[in-house]
Amino acid sequence: MNQDISKLSTSLITDSAALRRFIDDLQGASFVTIDTEFLRDKTYWPQLCLVQIAGPDHAAAIDTLAPGIDLGPLIELLNDRAVLKVFHAARQDVEIFYKLAGAIPTPIADTQVMAMVCGYGDAASYETLATKLAHGTIDKSSRFTDWSRRPLTDRQLKYALSDVTYLRIVYEKLQQKLESSGRTDWVADEMAILTDTGTYDLDPWASWQRLKIRSDKPRFLAVLRELAAWREREAQERDIPRSRLIKDEQLLEIAAHPPRDAEALSQCRGLSKGFAEGRMGEAILAAVKRAMDLPEADCPKMKPRPDLPAGLGPLIDLLRVLLKTRCDQHDVAQKLIANSDDLERIAADDNANVQALHGWRRKVFGEEALALKHGKLALTAAGKKVKIISLTEA
Repeated sequence: MNQDISKLSTSLITDSAALRRFIDDLQGASFVTIDTEFLRDKTYWPQLCLVQIAGPDHAAAIDTLAPGIDLGPLIELLNDRAVLKVFHAARQDVEIFYKLAGAIPTPIADTQVMAMVCGYGDAASYETLATKLAHGTIDKSSRFTDWSRRPLTDRQLKYALSDVTYLRIVYEKLQQKLESSGRTDWVADEMAILTDTGTYDLDPWASWQRLKIRSDKPRFLAVLRELAAWREREAQERDIPRSRLIKDEQLLEIAAHPPRDAEALSQCRGLSKGFAEGRMGEAILAAVKRAMDLPEADCPKMKPRPDLPAGLGPLIDLLRVLLKTRCDQHDVAQKLIANSDDLERIAADDNANVQALHGWRRKVFGEEALALKHGKLALTAAGKKVKIISLTEA
């Protein structure tokens, strides 16, 4: 049953005893809503400043920067499998708690994913859902304030707590929609990704794959891999943003023109002679040398993108129309079903390994995509709408 959030009491928690009492009072709650405020512009790891939690009767902002506060009770709640933890756009929050507690909060729900399944678009904002489902108004003026400064203002606290109070109503109404439409299982795949530790384990050796690479030459990739891994480890150890060490563009330039000495390294745009001759320059040159000494067979290779058969363009366009039509009819976000790459692969291969051809996605779109591809389905205009016509009986 939807609750009246105006009856929720609120507080700011700054000491261990108050936190212990608050967490104890949440025992027996079927779910709590959680949000965080953090800073990351000057650090590699998010600096957690505030945790907001709302239970059935009370909402609190936990000052994680309060001197001497013991966050053990908070970690107990995060690990309590009897209490569902509800987030909106959960990934960053879960990443923070994974580093704090060493474990993924379980079980969890993400109202952004739930909203995608319930017809609110590809990335429904919390403000949109709070307005439409909870009839709430979010004061956005405190969103980009410095959450590490103390004392926190009343406006900051009101904004922070609104992120979890309205979320209780948003979650309840979305859950009702999912249950009434029989779609509770539709969010399972996305929740599996959010609760997989592999989503948050940052392997320095794989960090080069996040860069915008314009060359597939193995030696270039080998140098780039070594450089990116060095930068990732250095940034993690020093807890500073990657770009504070060296920018992506500079890594790519060094990989494209591998320097053999400090003089050559200093010719890279934006790198001074002092940098090139210092400790950082030595580390970069050592990474370059390791990559250049690597046997050719051990150099990384880009996964080849399969060549699409000629003439698939119009078919892909038809699949895109079918996807949009079916998603509109089912009130589900296209992003959850398939992307452009998936459509290309379906057009080229009936057995493409894409989510759209499995599970509930196959029922919503995949089966008809294959039928369209093989002439068993047609699309036509009916007024201002697209009509799907089965040709199996023709």
